Amino acid sequence: MQIRDLPYSDPGDPDVRSGPRFLYWLGRNQLSGQLKSLSWGLMHQCAIAGLPLVVGLAVQAVIDGSRRGLAQAGALILVLGILIAVGDTMLHRTAVTNWITAAARVQQLLARKTAELGSALTRRVAAGEVVAVSTGDVEKIGWFVEALSRFAAAATALVLICVGLVLYLPSLGVLVAIAMPVLALTVLPLLPRATRRADIQREKAGKATELASDTVAGLRVLRGIGGEELFLGRYRRASQEVREAAVGSARMWALISAIQVFLPGVLLISLVWYGAALARDGRIDVGQLVTVYSAATLMLFPLRHFEEIAMAYSFSRPSAQRAVRVLSLERSTRPSTIDAMVPEGDLYDPVTGLLAARGQFTAVVCGDPDEAGRLAERLGGHAEAETGAETAPGTGPDVGKDPAAGAGTTTDDGKRTAPAPLPSVLLGGVPLDELPLDSARTAVLVQDKDPVLLSGTLRELLDVPSSGAVSPGDALDAAQCGDVLDALAQASLDTGGDPMRTRITERGRSLSGGQRQRLALARSLVTDPEALVLDEPTSAVDSHTEARVAAGIKRLRRGRTTVAFASSPLLLDLADRVVLVHGGTVVAAGAHRDLLRDEPLYRAVVTRETDDDIAASAAQDELVGADASPSAEAIEEFEERA
Repeated sequence: MQIRDLPYSDPGDPDVRSGPRFLYWLGRNQLSGQLKSLSWGLMHQCAIAGLPLVVGLAVQAVIDGSRRGLAQAGALILVLGILIAVGDTMLHRTAVTNWITAAARVQQLLARKTAELGSALTRRVAAGEVVAVSTGDVEKIGWFVEALSRFAAAATALVLICVGLVLYLPSLGVLVAIAMPVLALTVLPLLPRATRRADIQREKAGKATELASDTVAGLRVLRGIGGEELFLGRYRRASQEVREAAVGSARMWALISAIQVFLPGVLLISLVWYGAALARDGRIDVGQLVTVYSAATLMLFPLRHFEEIAMAYSFSRPSAQRAVRVLSLERSTRPSTIDAMVPEGDLYDPVTGLLAARGQFTAVVCGDPDEAGRLAERLGGHAEAETGAETAPGTGPDVGKDPAAGAGTTTDDGKRTAPAPLPSVLLGGVPLDELPLDSARTAVLVQDKDPVLLSGTLRELLDVPSSGAVSPGDALDAAQCGDVLDALAQASLDTGGDPMRTRITERGRSLSGGQRQRLALARSLVTDPEALVLDEPTSAVDSHTEARVAAGIKRLRRGRTTVAFASSPLLLDLADRVVLVHGGTVVAAGAHRDLLRDEPLYRAVVTRETDDDIAASAAQDELVGADASPSAEAIEEFEERA
């Protein structure tokens, strides 16, 4: 795999049983790249190892006065120099290729998992952790994959050099052969402690990243309530904890580096002392002593790769574990038993009893906004409870829970296992969780109350998979985006006044909340799904715009199933049918005006009546509805309640 061939057509199915298994899977899938890097690394290391022998021959030729021998040694040094240069260049090239391709594979796996899980991902894993995995952790995983082949080449070269020295000069070669494994393995007892400190550093850095991500995402709200200093103080404390953990980890790695400098120094001193004694006694030649000493000196270079691979593994293992935690998440659905199709018909939730008739504009009123959000996700086929997921005590979706679905179990450590998934929502009688993912997403689209706008031009924003029946212009008109188009046209001078070519900043931060909401609504309308679920689609606009937006949605979605969660009378009055959901169950359904007149609970939610207002209204109804003139007691009771 070359960098120019990226991205992968299929990144594969990773082994997510553990972090080390995931790293092994990555290395195995890049076997050809690892073998290339290993081959060039062996060429580079062996050429370096051959220098001491040639230098020894040159020294001995000078002592013997052999010009031919010196010329031959010089030619060999030139050849070895060329091999070293070529080997080092190609080793670096192939190793970096392994790094980049491994990182790209992990990023593709994460992107695929994100697309598969959708909004369920951030409900099960913190958004900051996903960001940390897709940025810093991917780099560290790639580092280990890149260092693996260079370590293998260095270890092989060390074995070959030791064997060669033993055969060349046993009296000194045996000393070097015994000392090298000791030098390589001396730091092993320190590695577990260094790894633990590295894990602590990575954990604290991940938490700091999550805190920073959440703070930036909610910066506008924090400024509105004056809470930026509070969160800034929290981030300062978190960053100081990261710094302290990093210093502690660096001290341990500094100790390991010091040992790997001190012990080889002891070896070289011992080798020179013992070799000089042998040369003085005439048992070895000076050239042989120079050869062994030079070889031992150059062996310190491949020996450094043992430290590097240990550091790379200690840093990449927790990163791989975090990646595995994300990649191991599964969409809680049953295996697909239905052909890839888009069903048509009524949208029905068997848990709450909510029925959205095909081709009608249905409004849903919930007194609890959180309940509305969960129900909207259910209607889109997103599982409300994930099998096997662990939650903290007292958390998880409780509203609308079906007792038959199970209440979950509590483990010995106090964690509560979430209940089994609730019955699936049906579209035309077909369970959504039995549909292939693409078909389910084509059939039902959910726009939550805080939609995200990706950076790019407006044309790119509206270039989404769709039926083709709704043009971007019609969608923008229905969402009342005329003022947004004017603002975009004035904001960019290099587009010739074309708002469709104007770039939108990340998450639409240059737009107001109402403008972002309407652009997101236009994007949803362009897709033209069989069923469109909107969670508070007009919460950020004024009442006049809200009425026009509601009318535009109804006009453009005529003949299509549309469900809107809202409590605005302007939108509810335009709906074909209004459903009131309370306590996880449908308690009333009908026209807006009828419900407003006949259902006190509906009236309380829509008109924001307090308990005192409801009591006063009931007393007034009692007075007005009486056939006889009201009694003095009734009038007095009404005045007290009012």
